[in-house]
Amino acid sequence: MSSQYVPQGAVLAVVYEPVPLSPGGPLVLELRGPLGPADAETVAARLAQRHRAFGVALDSHRPGHHTLRLTLPAAGGCAALPADLLADLLAPPPPGGEILPVTGHQQTLLRAALTPAPAGTGTTTNDNNDNDNNDNDDNNGGGEGGEGEVGVGGGLAEQLYWDWSGPFDLARFAAAWQSVVDRECVLRACFDWVAAPRLVLHARAEADIAVYSPAAVTWPRLLRRDRARGFALHRPGLLRLTVLEAGPGGGAGAAPRVLLTYHPALLDERGVHLLLREFYRAYAAGGVLPGGERRPDLRDHARWLAGQDTTAARQFWARAVPPPRAATRPGRPGGATGQSGPGLLHTRLRAPETFRLRSWAALRGAAESSALHLVWALLLYRAAGAPGPLPVSFGVQLSGRDIALPGAAGIPGLLDSPLPMTVTVDPAAPLEDLLHQVRDTLLDLAAYPWASTETIRAWTPRPPAGPAAGPAAGPVAGPVAGPVAGPVAGPAAGFGPLCGAGSTLVRFDGPLPLPKALRSELAAQGVHADTPRSAAGSAGGPATLAARHDSAGGLVLGLLYDRAQLADQDAAALHSQCVRLLRALPGYRQAGASAGQLLDLLAQSAVPRMARPVPPGPHRALSVLRPGHPHADVICLVAAPGVPAGSYDLFVRGHRGPERIVAVHGDGARGVLPAVLQQAPGPGRRLVLCGCGPGGRAAYELAQRTPHAPGAAPAVVMTGIGDAAACASALARGVSSVLTPPP
Repeated sequence: MSSQYVPQGAVLAVVYEPVPLSPGGPLVLELRGPLGPADAETVAARLAQRHRAFGVALDSHRPGHHTLRLTLPAAGGCAALPADLLADLLAPPPPGGEILPVTGHQQTLLRAALTPAPAGTGTTTNDNNDNDNNDNDDNNGGGEGGEGEVGVGGGLAEQLYWDWSGPFDLARFAAAWQSVVDRECVLRACFDWVAAPRLVLHARAEADIAVYSPAAVTWPRLLRRDRARGFALHRPGLLRLTVLEAGPGGGAGAAPRVLLTYHPALLDERGVHLLLREFYRAYAAGGVLPGGERRPDLRDHARWLAGQDTTAARQFWARAVPPPRAATRPGRPGGATGQSGPGLLHTRLRAPETFRLRSWAALRGAAESSALHLVWALLLYRAAGAPGPLPVSFGVQLSGRDIALPGAAGIPGLLDSPLPMTVTVDPAAPLEDLLHQVRDTLLDLAAYPWASTETIRAWTPRPPAGPAAGPAAGPVAGPVAGPVAGPVAGPAAGFGPLCGAGSTLVRFDGPLPLPKALRSELAAQGVHADTPRSAAGSAGGPATLAARHDSAGGLVLGLLYDRAQLADQDAAALHSQCVRLLRALPGYRQAGASAGQLLDLLAQSAVPRMARPVPPGPHRALSVLRPGHPHADVICLVAAPGVPAGSYDLFVRGHRGPERIVAVHGDGARGVLPAVLQQAPGPGRRLVLCGCGPGGRAAYELAQRTPHAPGAAPAVVMTGIGDAAACASALARGVSSVLTPPP
């Protein structure tokens, strides 16, 4: 537990020692940690309030040790704790806070955030910009560089930056952002993933603002440092700002540069621009945003979403789900890239080129975005190398704000969602047919913008896709703390190309300009609101193609890619071929011009290569971390996705007793526990199952489902989520209370 009931950063340990229950008897839990009697009473009261079916009683023995008794009268006793009650116990809602479920696309991104990032995750960037009215200064994430361990599951980050134009008042800047934090609940939110993923809204949070001098750090180095810092997802503050002060003289760097970093599991880019608009309102008003909290907000959206009738959406996706043989990969199978981390490429179509592309699509009854989807579908078809017609599938980003909830367009948060667009590419068919096909498919998807790949998977379960046109989405790797290596399959495993692993995403970011009145108010104070530019992001798959218009009327095409799947030279080829087809498309005016004729432009260009998917290696069901004394107790650490990284390593290194320490996987250890029990011989010796965060929940469930001899039930020690040191300390505190005393 990490909340306002305990000191900042502290984590509570909960100990469960099974005892035979009399009819109607309670389930007894020991709370151990920096929790005073009054705070323990508050925790118990909150449990009673949120779980009214349970009787809750508390005995406080001394500060740091309390006994909690939970009874379910209607069932004549309580044999097991529900997952949501266990989550409230290990991660109780903060005072004045609220809990929202994490569903859909947000759940997918949170799972990705809890996956450990490989070493060397710096961003490489190249710009291929035409030289008309386009900024090209320092628009990079620096070179490739390794990153240290990031917070608790916060390795993903999106970065936007802009140069401040006009007088800059740092105190007013900070006050304006704090005013936005006070108004917008999304900026006071964090995550809990002990049981089912939840969004925790705090009543109060502080704006995270740092200031650096250009004499202390260069801009590329600042970008790398900021990205390496990551986020602590269990604490509010998943958006932060860094100001690089103005340099001396009047040349480059003479204006302050602002870096805004946010976690993509909490906010989409449109949500960030909505927050920026609120910030500028506050700055123009002297640093204070008038009015109270925004409504509607995430809470209203969650209630609206829960009330939707999904019947029509289910019927639609029963027909529209991508077929197993759909082509999804933008490159042909190749060897390992030898690279890692995200890469970023930029190319700009000049304003006249953009106008011609828009006009070509409009004359055929489609939008500019449909031309982009058409070209991407052709590139996927070409990479598949199959003759004749072939379905292709890729993700398209919908804003999620075009819904029947009044005021939804102004809600900052993660409302957008990638949905799979599936079309059939026939090289002999007219280009116009393919253009209309992508247009109509997008219109169909727009009827259900609140759907997500997670819900589609739940609605349309089916066996894994075959390898005919590229591998299907494989198991989602989850983090396993400590020395127990190997991925853990998540809910996304076993489905076809639904915007998962191997799938690509096409995103068209529409502009969100400041209102004219606000721009005039800022201009009167000498401030010009520059348009933020992207510095780096998280690919979330092999490649994401992001398009947006710039202030000069050009179309900026950014390709964000995973360098472990797509090498730099192959990504550059893919990006270049995409731009080439877009520039050539307006020249195909004849009604009979075919898709194959457009693809013939690339006949002399090599098809990009992608690393072959590597199936996750089997992890050992049992790992011995420390042999210990043969007649001592056995401490069993249960690994699960989302265990705070490094917490088990610290626990093992810090433990001084004679106990044997092993580790098992909570998702597949059903048959392992009997073997572990055999390693605890001798009278009075016992097994202690323990874990941090979701590992604690897995330990409890493992103890519940595994048969044991009378009197030989394992003790269970569970902790909440915090940083590695706090979790290891809480684990040690709980474990020491149940170990067999030395003779």
